[in-house]
Amino acid sequence: MKNKKDKTEIEKEIEQRIIKTKNKIKEETKGKKSEEKKVNYQMWIIISCVFLLMIVTYLGNNKATITITQKKFAEMYKNNDIQELILIKHQDLVEIVLKEQVLETEKYKKELSDNFNIFGKKGPHYKFRISSLDKFLDQLKKIEEQIPDDAEISYRIDERANSLEIFFNYGFIILLVLGFWYMIKKMTNLGGPGGQLFSIGKSKASLFDGNNKVKITFEDVAGLEEAKEEVKEIVDFLKSPDKYTNLGGKIPKGALLIGPPGTGKTLLAKAVAGEANVPFFSLSGSDFVEMFVGVGSSRVRDLFKQAKEKAPCIVFIDEIDAIGRTRGRNHFASGSNDERENTLNSLLVEMDGFGNNAGIIILAATNRPDVLDSALLRPGRFDRQISIDKPDLVGREAILKVHLKGLKLSDNISVKNLAAQTPGFAGADLANICNEASLIAARKNKKSVEMQDFFDAIDRVIGGLEKKNKIISPEEKKIVAYHEAGHAVTGWFLEHVDPLVKVSIVPRGVAALGYAQYLPKEQFLYQTDQMMDEMVMAMGGRASEEITFQKISTGALSDLERVTKMAYGIVTTYGMNDKIGNVSFYDSKQSEPIFNKPYSESTAETIDTEVRKIIANVYERAKNLLTLHKDKLEIIAQELLQKEILFQNDLERLIGRRPFEKLTVYQSFIQTEEKEDTKVQPEENNN
Repeated sequence: MKNKKDKTEIEKEIEQRIIKTKNKIKEETKGKKSEEKKVNYQMWIIISCVFLLMIVTYLGNNKATITITQKKFAEMYKNNDIQELILIKHQDLVEIVLKEQVLETEKYKKELSDNFNIFGKKGPHYKFRISSLDKFLDQLKKIEEQIPDDAEISYRIDERANSLEIFFNYGFIILLVLGFWYMIKKMTNLGGPGGQLFSIGKSKASLFDGNNKVKITFEDVAGLEEAKEEVKEIVDFLKSPDKYTNLGGKIPKGALLIGPPGTGKTLLAKAVAGEANVPFFSLSGSDFVEMFVGVGSSRVRDLFKQAKEKAPCIVFIDEIDAIGRTRGRNHFASGSNDERENTLNSLLVEMDGFGNNAGIIILAATNRPDVLDSALLRPGRFDRQISIDKPDLVGREAILKVHLKGLKLSDNISVKNLAAQTPGFAGADLANICNEASLIAARKNKKSVEMQDFFDAIDRVIGGLEKKNKIISPEEKKIVAYHEAGHAVTGWFLEHVDPLVKVSIVPRGVAALGYAQYLPKEQFLYQTDQMMDEMVMAMGGRASEEITFQKISTGALSDLERVTKMAYGIVTTYGMNDKIGNVSFYDSKQSEPIFNKPYSESTAETIDTEVRKIIANVYERAKNLLTLHKDKLEIIAQELLQKEILFQNDLERLIGRRPFEKLTVYQSFIQTEEKEDTKVQPEENNN
């Protein structure tokens, strides 16, 4: 019984504490809201004071006096009722101040009591307009001759300006002073937008800690297993440093993520921010760049100052090539002071200089490591360079599984087949395909995303948007059909060409009137025969036009560009030409254009001759191959004109099986589906 009572008492205490903390949070939020309201009240008070000042100025100039005629003024003057005249020079106005004993008479008392005057009995009480001051003074002399000599009426000239003139003359100065006052007040508060002038040298890094932690973890990063292992070790070092320091190891100072665009460098950094239980600073390399001299260096110093206060921590600099370019290459820059180089020098010193930055790990990402300064890449600054390449077959399958989680899929979705159909695609491309497939399915009013929607999305990413309404003449359509049929036939009867997936003459993209889609291999090394067969297949379109129409068109532009680059690569880069020999003129470290060739003029002439020989040879091979299979070329072209799209099964039905067909890596990978069920099931709707 006592234990039960103790438990109930403890629960009551916990509930009371929870209620107290909630009340405190409410009071704090109320206090913040009241402070915000006070700031708003202050602005309204300032605005109301300005308007009040303008109203008082206006009333001070007009003074609510009664307007009379000059005839009535002459009567007042002759009756000796006037104490003083005020001649306002710039307004051509005369104001009248009456004597005190006259104000008590019934004549003026009733008239003045009906009119409100904020200045009371002191006046002025009346006013009237004049044509000019000089003429009025002449008239005043004539009136003075008609009054007795003992009547004394004084007058004075006032230089007062019009209220509108005062506002136009001094209003700008008043507004300027108020604006400077408001801006200086905001500058003192660094949280406000005006504080950027005083905080221009402050770091723009975003801090992610316990209050605003990133929700992405390593489970959301797929297809980068080796890179994740490298980064996980850094996170593990921060979580349990004794595990490594007991063996004499030191924490790495920096890790550089290198890879093509869209491979997941920034996503991996976000996962580090979500997994690490330490503060995480994130910013871009362009955040250091500013038009003012010395701002970049100041921001670097301020960044590391903040990081030291939060150590141990991680600093992530995205697109570090914005400030990390090799020094001394900008020979055309005017002046000796280069702000970017000064920023880089500050970064080099902060990463590994005389100062102690223990507990600060620098993560950086770039897709251009060739332009980075060698001092930035040396051990002690970026100790690790983590390469993030495009995913392979298994990696693409893992990435697709991550992006397919939020989609409503049909039962016929095969992740292995999708991974096999997307060779060379990066993680961002795969995410785009999943999104495009869902949009295509929604456009067709489907309840789930089907496999055909993914195939349409792949076609759109590769070839562009399908344009069925594009007007093409029958002659042009026939040329396109024979051109694409030439690619299909040459590729079908060449051993080293990738297997054909689809041939289409439906216009896509900006200028593509047709295209042939192949399934590339997961291959890193290419032999001469393979490159030659690829070039023959590329020239098959133009060869088909010449054989069929005895004319050629401009449709082979992209093919010629590809063949020319491959031919120059064979001769000048890979050393595959007998005349030039085992020589390569390619410099992997050269990021800027070179103005002098690393070979003589005679060698350049030999290179051009050999390239033309290679292109002429592959073109003759393409023509001979198409002449030999001219009947098959005619069959495929006519079928394309009727159906517009042909698949691999259609070609097998029309011209037979491919003579060099082998069991590719993709086919063997897809066949494993029969042994294990890896299909992604659609999410159940509990509603």
